[in-house]
Amino acid sequence: MNREFSLAGLLRLRQIQQDQAATGLARARSRSSSVRAREASARRQLAANDEDIVSSASLRAVAASRSASHSMLADLQNLSRVAELDEGAAREEFIAARTRSVGLEKLQARHDSEVNTAQLRAEQSALDEIASTIWHRDEQQVRS
Repeated sequence: MNREFSLAGLLRLRQIQQDQAATGLARARSRSSSVRAREASARRQLAANDEDIVSSASLRAVAASRSASHSMLADLQNLSRVAELDEGAAREEFIAARTRSVGLEKLQARHDSEVNTAQLRAEQSALDEIASTIWHRDEQQVRS
């Protein structure tokens, strides 16, 4: 039996692809988390804005500020949706890469097991031959 797994090169390629997909997933999760944190911060700032309105100018300033904040919040919500979609796509890519690797990993494990079994069988056969030779030699010496 061939001791080297014939698909080892392909398995290494699949594992590299899986590592790259895992890196992409980690980046997508990080971006998604960052955007969600920025959105939550914007919501807190918008809710906590309790400025005293003492004149029409301050009323216009508060209205402009709230309008800008709502616009920024809408942008962050859109970014959050895009980041979640990117994260989902990265997750699916990782799962696909992992699926491609798993089959080859199982084949390699089976191959390694078969090689190990063949080695043990050959070793046992050699030990049996040695024991048989010694036994026959001892048998011969006893008869002589």
